[in-house]
Amino acid sequence: MDGLAQKLIGNRNRYENTGEPLGIPWTFIAVTHNMESSQNFSRHLHNGDPLTARTVQVPKGRPRTGTPPFTWEESARDALLLKKLDTWTDWTVAGTLYKLEEYNGWGYRRFHPDVKSPYLWSFSNHYRSGKYVADGTWSQTAKSQQCGAALLLRRMAELGHSGFSDQAVPALDAMPAVVRYSASEPSDPEVRAAAMALQDWLSTHKGIFVKPDGWPARRTSDAFKLVTGRYLPGDPRG
Repeated sequence: MDGLAQKLIGNRNRYENTGEPLGIPWTFIAVTHNMESSQNFSRHLHNGDPLTARTVQVPKGRPRTGTPPFTWEESARDALLLKKLDTWTDWTVAGTLYKLEEYNGWGYRRFHPDVKSPYLWSFSNHYRSGKYVADGTWSQTAKSQQCGAALLLRRMAELGHSGFSDQAVPALDAMPAVVRYSASEPSDPEVRAAAMALQDWLSTHKGIFVKPDGWPARRTSDAFKLVTGRYLPGDPRG
């Protein structure tokens, strides 16, 4: 996941140059590029077909204007306009995930609602198996080998290269009990539970992502300092 996210971040300017004139966040285009063509700039953003000809898979025959071979930017713009993403304004977490699922198609939601779309959730606890192995061909046992778009968005946010504008910031008086910094993983279940509660609360703040593992070490202390202005008690850094 880190490798995929870092590669997307490395091509941020290219995604921004395509998306900004249309009002589309670069992160949406980036994760779509990963899902449709494994970040290959010689493939159509529509469906991963080669840019040397118009698309053959659904949607077929795109772009309708111009002469192949197409540049990636030409094709990407056509794909985004085809989906009317230039008219979409809800780029909150929910709005972004809605449009990502729509980009791939509503087959999971309409015909297999027990399976959360792997286009979004593969590699997460929300998805186990079941996928379309070809257009209109379903397998209950097949399992997606791609990292879902929602996870890539989250990882890029964790790395500080994107954010969620609608993430609420709770009041400090809602903060759970503060735990002490621990260089070694705690074994006391009460300490771990308190640490997890604090980690969960820290992660509700915009731009902060802490794994709720019950170990109040360096990352938890760093996040605590961003929110409160001080490190956890016992942190050797002060």
